[in-house]
Amino acid sequence: MTEASGTGWLGLSDRIAIVTGAGGGIGRATATSLAGAGCRVACLDLDADRARETAAGIGVRALAVACDVSDPEAVNAAAATCLAAFGPADILVNNAGLLRPGPLATLAPAEWNALLAVNLTGYLLCAQAFGRQMREAGRGGSLVHVASIAAHHATPFSGAYSVAKAGIAMLSRQLAIEWASDRIRSNCVHPGMIRTPLSEAFYEQPGASETRAAVIPSARIGRPQDIAEAVLFLASPRSDYVNGDEITVDGGYTRNVMSLIPRAGYGKG
Repeated sequence: MTEASGTGWLGLSDRIAIVTGAGGGIGRATATSLAGAGCRVACLDLDADRARETAAGIGVRALAVACDVSDPEAVNAAAATCLAAFGPADILVNNAGLLRPGPLATLAPAEWNALLAVNLTGYLLCAQAFGRQMREAGRGGSLVHVASIAAHHATPFSGAYSVAKAGIAMLSRQLAIEWASDRIRSNCVHPGMIRTPLSEAFYEQPGASETRAAVIPSARIGRPQDIAEAVLFLASPRSDYVNGDEITVDGGYTRNVMSLIPRAGYGKG
């Protein structure tokens, strides 16, 4: 994927894209946006019904595939299904994830391992399976990993979540270096506060949305589409010289720390 060929500025026409966790939220927005840019999209999700809903909303350019990304056999089977239906992958969006909150002092090893199996090991398994297709096809490719601002900012009482997201960032860098000779790029997107089905519980308390938005310079909670737009850029030939890097999409939240420190004479006005 070294030239912006095809219709549209992004040059994604007829590319084959794989999106994990495509059954809702960021995954659904990303799959839909990739299809809108001209890709054929395989929508992978543990929940087969939700994967079918996403694919049905896209139409004939989409395929629904049930897949547990933590299971090597399931990932390899899904990769074979996608290959038979569409041909070798050009783009992989690693997005599937889960939340298992809990304090580290008492976190059960089973809970720790269950989250890492999906949120980190699953990213490697999918990269291996679909990266193999990219190498064998010989036309390069793009891996985009959806991580989190939690990769660089510890989130207390979140179990293994922050650790897994930090692992994704390093996995992406290592893949970028090891696979560059095959013209396969690897980059991360770090979402900030994005309202999705996975995070909906955080917004159920009255006033939660307003309180959160108040600390974001852009003054709003993010939408799945905000992340999809960044993924599209990194997936496309327009970002061909971007490799092993990270894009933070958080409305400026993680750059806002100094404004939270009271300083006389530095207010508005």
